[in-house]
Amino acid sequence: MKNPQLTKKVSFALSAIAFAIALNGCSHDQQGLAKTSSTTKNTPTKNSLTDAFAKEQRIASLIDFDDQQQLSWLHESDISLTQITSSDSLVNKQVAVEFAKTGNISTLRVEPPKPWDLSQYENYNIAFDVENTSAESIHLYLSLENPNGEVQSHSISLAKGYKGTVYFPLDGIEAETDSGMWGDVPPWTSKDDLMVWRSWRNAEQNYDVVSALNFFTIGILENKSVILDDVRLRANPAHDPNVMVGLIDKYGQNAKQSTPLDVHSDAQLKQQAQEELAELAKSSGMPDRSRFGGYTKAPKREATGFFRTEKVDGKWWMVDPEGYLFFSHGPANVRMANMSTLTGIDYDQPSIRERTSDEITPEDSMGIVSVPQSAKEKRYVISKARNDMFEWLPSYDDELSEHYSYRRSTHKGPIPYGETYSFYRANLERRYGDDGVSAGSDPSYVKKWHDVTAQRMHDWGFTSFGNWVDPAFYQSEQVPYFANGWIIGDYQTLSGHTNHWGLMPDPFDPVFAQRAKITIDAIAENIQASPWCAGIFIDNEKSWGEREGTVSQRYGVILDALSKNTQQSPAKKAFTAHLQQKYQTIEGLNSAWSSDFNNWQTFEQNASVSNHTETQIADLSKMLEMLGEQYFKVVHNTLEAALPEHLYMGARMANWGMPDEIITASLKYSDVLSFNIYEEGVQEDYWKFLEDVDLPVVIGEFHIGSTTDSGMYNPGIVHGANQQDRAQMYKDYMQSVLDKPYMVGAHWFQYIDEPISGRAFDGENANIGFVTVTDIPYPHMIQAVKDVTSTMYQKRLAD
Repeated sequence: MKNPQLTKKVSFALSAIAFAIALNGCSHDQQGLAKTSSTTKNTPTKNSLTDAFAKEQRIASLIDFDDQQQLSWLHESDISLTQITSSDSLVNKQVAVEFAKTGNISTLRVEPPKPWDLSQYENYNIAFDVENTSAESIHLYLSLENPNGEVQSHSISLAKGYKGTVYFPLDGIEAETDSGMWGDVPPWTSKDDLMVWRSWRNAEQNYDVVSALNFFTIGILENKSVILDDVRLRANPAHDPNVMVGLIDKYGQNAKQSTPLDVHSDAQLKQQAQEELAELAKSSGMPDRSRFGGYTKAPKREATGFFRTEKVDGKWWMVDPEGYLFFSHGPANVRMANMSTLTGIDYDQPSIRERTSDEITPEDSMGIVSVPQSAKEKRYVISKARNDMFEWLPSYDDELSEHYSYRRSTHKGPIPYGETYSFYRANLERRYGDDGVSAGSDPSYVKKWHDVTAQRMHDWGFTSFGNWVDPAFYQSEQVPYFANGWIIGDYQTLSGHTNHWGLMPDPFDPVFAQRAKITIDAIAENIQASPWCAGIFIDNEKSWGEREGTVSQRYGVILDALSKNTQQSPAKKAFTAHLQQKYQTIEGLNSAWSSDFNNWQTFEQNASVSNHTETQIADLSKMLEMLGEQYFKVVHNTLEAALPEHLYMGARMANWGMPDEIITASLKYSDVLSFNIYEEGVQEDYWKFLEDVDLPVVIGEFHIGSTTDSGMYNPGIVHGANQQDRAQMYKDYMQSVLDKPYMVGAHWFQYIDEPISGRAFDGENANIGFVTVTDIPYPHMIQAVKDVTSTMYQKRLAD
C-alpha cells in the first residue's frame, strides 16, 4: 500500500520552508556565497545515454487498444479515429488519431466504465508509445481527470517522424516535489521523452483514482495525426538526489547541457557583442518605412499627429502619426523587471516585505529592489535545494552583486518571498561594461542595452514594442510603444471559479475608480502626450470567467457577488437594484429562479443559489455584462480625460477568460480589442466571430518555444520541436494573423528567455525569447522575423 506520509515528506524536499540555518543567520562570508563553477558541461547524445528505462518495470496497463471492448471507452471530439495493426507486429493493435483544424480543442477522450484505481501502487510514471504521422511537428497534450473533475495537464512537441515513448511522473518524489519551476528538470537519463507540466501544481489534488484521459491539440492550423499505443504505469527508476544540484552556471545557463549559443567566458561575451554592434551599425532597417514604422508605399491617409485606426478597403489598420498605414508587430515585455530568479536566501528582517496601499506597480513588475546591508547580515537559507541549483552566486562585495534584488511575495511556488538575482542584467554588465553612473540614472550598460535593443528592432523590422516595455523607451523617440498600467489597491474584490492571476476587482466600488485615476495619471505623466505611444493597455488577463463550462465556471464572479451583503459589496448592491427593477417583487424573482427568498432584505444579505434555471442563467449573463461594462466605462472615461488622443487597447483578454458578455461590454469602450492567443495560430473558424464584431484587434501575447536545443526546461505555452521548427511555427502564426481583416497587430511574449530556474514571481522558465540569458539573439528566430517583417505590409495590401 502507498505510504500515507509520502506526499507530506516529499512536499518539503525542495520547499522554501526548510530553515537550514537558524534565524539569527550568518554573514555571507560564513555561508560561502560565491561558489565554485564547473569548467565543462556534459553533452551526451541520446544514443550514448545509459537509459534509466532500458529495463522498464511495467506495473499496469491503462489501455492498449487491443481489446475491442476498450474501443467503447474512446470518445471523439473534432477528431477521426481508426484502429490499426502495428507495423512491428501482426497482433498488436493501435489507434490512429487525426486532430482537426476546425476544432479549437480537438480531443480523444478515454473514459473507462469504471475509473482506474491507482491507490494500490506507488512511485510510478505514466507512459505511452506515440508516432507522429503529421507532415510537421505536433504539440500534443495529455490531461488526467479525477472523480472530482480536477485536471492535471502535460504536453510535448513531437518532431515530424517522431516514434518513441513519452512519460511523466505521477507518483513519488519526482511527481510531488514542487521545485519552484514551471518546467522540471528531467529526473532520469533516458531515451524516453518527458512531458512538461501544463497545470499549476496543486498539492490538494489527488490522482490516486483517474476517471479519464484526454489526448488533444489546441488551435492547430493544419490537421495533425498520431498513432497511440500502450498507455501504462511504470515503476520510477531510482531517485537521483543530485539532479537539481549545480544546475545553473555563472552566466545563468544550463550547466549540464551545452547548446550552440552557450557562452564560456567574459571575453567571448564581449567579442560577440562587438561583432553584433558592428553588424547593426551597417543596418539601415527595412525599406519604405516612415519615421514611426508605417508603410510609405501605401496611399497616405489623414495625419493626426497620433496613432489611430481606420478601415481601408475592408481591412482594419492602424495609421501612424504621419498618416501611413501601420501594422504593429514586435516583442512585449522588453524590460528587466521579472527577469530575476529566487536564490533560496532570505533575510530575518520582516520590514523589507512591508507593502503600502498606495503602490501602483504590482510585485512582478518591480525593478531592482535595494536591500539594506543590515538585512543582508541576517541572511539565511530558506531553501537549500534551490540555493544548491547555482554553481555560482556573487558575494555581496562583488561588483556583480548589484544585480541582487528582493521579491516581497510570490504568486506560485514553494518559496513565499526572498532574495533574487538577475543573471541577464549581470550579463549585460559583462557584455558592455560599467563606466560608472551618476545618482538617479541608469548604469552605462543599461543605457547601452536600450540603444542596442532599439537598433535591433529596426534591423529586425519590428514596428513597435508590445505591452510592458521599459519606460526608458517612452521618450527616446526610437520605437513606437504601448504604455501600460495596473489598477491595484484596497478596493472590494470578487472571486471566480478560478482566479488565475488574482481576484477580480469590483468596478462598482468608488475606490476602484480612484485607483484607476491614480494609475492613469501616472501613465500620462510618463507619456507626456508623446505621439510615439501607439496605445495604452490597462490590466491583463482578468479572471472574468470561462467562455464555456459550468454555471460556476462561467459566472463565478457573479455568484460570489450575490453571496455577499449589499452593505459590503457595491457589485451586489448594483445587481440587486437591477433585479428589483426587472422583477419588482421577490415573488417574481422566486418564480423565475425557483428560489425561496423571504423578501428583498433576505436577498440583500445573502443570495447564494445552487440550482440554476434558464431564466436565472440569463440574469447571471446580464449581470456579468453589467460588471464588464462598469469596468470598461471607468477605465475608458478616465483614460479619455487624461490622454484624449491615445488609443485604449482594452484589457488583453486570455482565451480562457473571454466570456461573450465581456467582449460585448468591451465593444462600447475599447478603440482596439486585445486578446492573448496562445495557440498555433488564429484559427479561421474559431475566431470568425471577430469579423462580425467589426473592430480592430491586436494580439497582446503569443509565443512558441522549444527545449531540445535551447538548454531550457520549458518550451512555453506553445511548443516547437526545435529552434528551426519554432521559427517556422512563428511564421505560420504570423501568416494566420496577416490573413485576418480585423487584425492590426501581434505582440510576441517575450523579448528575453525567462530564467532557467524560474522567474521569481511564479517559476515560469521558458524558452520564449528572441535572445538568450546572455543577450545573444536566436539566429533561426531572427531570420524568421525578417522574413515576416520584410513582406508583411506587401502581403496584407495585396489580398
